[in-house]
Amino acid sequence: MNKFAIITDSSSDLVKSFRDEFDIECIPIRFFHNDKEYAADPDWTAMPVKEFYDIVRSGVRIRTSQISTVACKETFEKYLKEGYDILSISCTGALSSTVNVCYRTRDELSPLYPERKIICIDSCISSAGLGILCLKASLLRKEGKSIEEVAEWVENNKKFIHQEGSVDKLSYLKAAGRISAASAFFGGLLSIKPMIISDVHGYNVAIEKVKGRKNSIIRTAERVAQNYTGEGYPDIFIHNTDCYEDALLVKQEILARVNVKEEQIHIGNINAAIGASVGPGMFGVYFYGKEVTFDSKAK
Repeated sequence: MNKFAIITDSSSDLVKSFRDEFDIECIPIRFFHNDKEYAADPDWTAMPVKEFYDIVRSGVRIRTSQISTVACKETFEKYLKEGYDILSISCTGALSSTVNVCYRTRDELSPLYPERKIICIDSCISSAGLGILCLKASLLRKEGKSIEEVAEWVENNKKFIHQEGSVDKLSYLKAAGRISAASAFFGGLLSIKPMIISDVHGYNVAIEKVKGRKNSIIRTAERVAQNYTGEGYPDIFIHNTDCYEDALLVKQEILARVNVKEEQIHIGNINAAIGASVGPGMFGVYFYGKEVTFDSKAK
């Protein structure tokens, strides 16, 4: 059984400590500000979190992009040349073209390395939801599972990874073309907060609304309690866009409702690609739970 590398992109929000411990390679997505390109790595080394969101707060639109074709090819080839097979797990194709870059790279390199296996998976989730799939894949690899066995687990279990959360201001989603102007005005006027999940295809969908920030925090914790099982992976991740104090409140509300240890809940930062669209004040909870069945594209 051949050794294999696990490769993801920085929308997984896996910081260096997790990447090092679980031996996961990360290709950075990119963002652009003042005609300058930045590598949006999960550790935010190119631009501090606060500076990034202050730019967004000022009303300046930050453009984002998928991983570069060059970076993807260089990363894949580095491992192929060292005799590794590759398991690539990417951000949902519903929100990013990164997985398509990986598909094209696989198709280009497979004929050049016929003895190697390259498996690319659309995770149908983003942020720490994608990160959870990568962490579990690493644990399975450590147990001695083959690349095919690990890939099968990811494909069969990605529909059990949840995103539950809310945004602070609908105006950022409006500016990004994700919500109508009327809805954005209505939400801002009445302090309506949309409850946002990730559906079966990986689209971010507002499925209900509550009034006020505190209620959105409580409702998020309630939804986590309704759906959390932890069977495939027990830890819970709360990631945010420059609203750490709110993430702490979410954590406390979850601890009051879910049978999970405090050390199993991790707080982190949402990546720049999502952050540029949702703006500051977004929090999302990512965890393994009941099967996700909501289909926003269903007739």
